[in-house]
Amino acid sequence: MRYELYMALRYLRAKKQHKFISLISVISTGGVAVGVMALIVVIAVMAGFENHLKEKILGVNAHLLIRSYEGPFDSVKQLKRQIEGTIVEPEGGISGILSRLRGQGSRPHVVAATPVVYIQALLSSGRAVSGVAIRGVDPESVKKVITFGKVLQGKGVEGFSEYPSDGPAPILIGKELALTLGVQAGDYIRIVMPSGTITPVGMMPKIRTVKVIGVQTMGMYEYDMSLAFMPIGAAQRLLGIGNKVHAFEVKISDIYAADRFVKALQRLLGYPFWIMDWQQMSRNLFSAMELEKFAMFVVLTLIVLVAAFNIISTLSMMVMEKKADIAILKAMGATNSQILRIFMLNGTMIGIMGTFLGVCGGIGLCWLLKRYKFIKIPKEVYYTDSIPILLYSSDVVIIAASALVICILATIYPARQAASIDPSKILRNA
Repeated sequence: MRYELYMALRYLRAKKQHKFISLISVISTGGVAVGVMALIVVIAVMAGFENHLKEKILGVNAHLLIRSYEGPFDSVKQLKRQIEGTIVEPEGGISGILSRLRGQGSRPHVVAATPVVYIQALLSSGRAVSGVAIRGVDPESVKKVITFGKVLQGKGVEGFSEYPSDGPAPILIGKELALTLGVQAGDYIRIVMPSGTITPVGMMPKIRTVKVIGVQTMGMYEYDMSLAFMPIGAAQRLLGIGNKVHAFEVKISDIYAADRFVKALQRLLGYPFWIMDWQQMSRNLFSAMELEKFAMFVVLTLIVLVAAFNIISTLSMMVMEKKADIAILKAMGATNSQILRIFMLNGTMIGIMGTFLGVCGGIGLCWLLKRYKFIKIPKEVYYTDSIPILLYSSDVVIIAASALVICILATIYPARQAASIDPSKILRNA
């Protein structure tokens, strides 16, 4: 192999009269580098956006949601102990290794569970009305399960315990909802529920006055506009369901083990309970993002394919220019397989150099974007003011390996053409 490698390196260093071939080799190397760099940066940006959005969604929503087919249920404390004691066995094979590399631990377990009451209602301030999804939460356990936003005015959920049960219930609303209703912390608003009491004039909605104890932002318009929180006891009294709850929201130590937790909890709790994980709750969104990421990978791989065609043309011109040299090498005893390896090594080295430069450039550009955040984007649209970057080593390996495979495949045709040259014809016409 040393002989073939020596000849491949020699052919890469073109003489003065063949500088054009050398220039095309440089262009081919640059084409591979640009393609690999573009792939790494785009995939890192898309992974960053996906992770950023996932953090936002999983911050507000739990990893698992446990509900009952029969509606509100009781035995809350007993069920909470059962759920929080659930542990699943570690996953085997490659998936298990990847989970441990992510630092999720060897035995995934339930971190915490919190009971929740859901209310669909209207909030009215006298100046405006807006539909809202109200969650009745337990202030002591809810913070272990979901992440609350930044409090802009007043107090957060910790302020629920400061209000007496016989007065107006406290409520925590989002920034956009407060702007829509024209209220701030300390103001009173009314909850209007469609289910009420039957009177001679028809169904009368149930109306209750509550106090806004705080205004917060979750970082996403949808949540800031349509989500509010109140103490679970106040929500139960408002609905008249006693000590019953609608669901348990659960946080687990490894979000990628959610499907195993669903099966384990389903076996533990049985009918009438049913469980959904975070992937099922946001399936359409994450599926669309994965499809978009794959589509971008395919589209940007075309850049590497263009560079591969440059490698084919470079080697084809080199074979035409080196016909006499090939004939002399064959006359001296070089075999067809040796000639084939010389030109395949030639093209492979172009691919290796281009891939190496592209990987270095892509990683370097990702580091610059993550460190200095010099590209700004509208926060109102993307929920962040700079491009999020998340570069997985597995993505870099897949991109580099794909580029190398494409470059190696591009060398086969011109290398076979070189190996098929008949030395007697070339030397006779020399």
